[in-house]
Amino acid sequence: MKTTMGVDQYGQTYHNLGEHPRKALLAKMGRKHASKMYVDRAGKPYHTGYIIAGLWIRVYKVEDWSKAA
Repeated sequence: MKTTMGVDQYGQTYHNLGEHPRKALLAKMGRKHASKMYVDRAGKPYHTGYIIAGLWIRVYKVEDWSKAA
């Protein structure tokens, strides 16, 4: 199962977002709309998170370190 977490521009963390982080974030914040947030890398846009209620939330994939070894 894919696990994700989010961090907003103020350092607030949102844990255990599951496989559908947009849906989980909207439910936690009591909102219905999210815009995608992008960053430009080498001239190509990459989806990095969502803008919800004025918060810029970057979404990260969480992995167990023991899997890498």
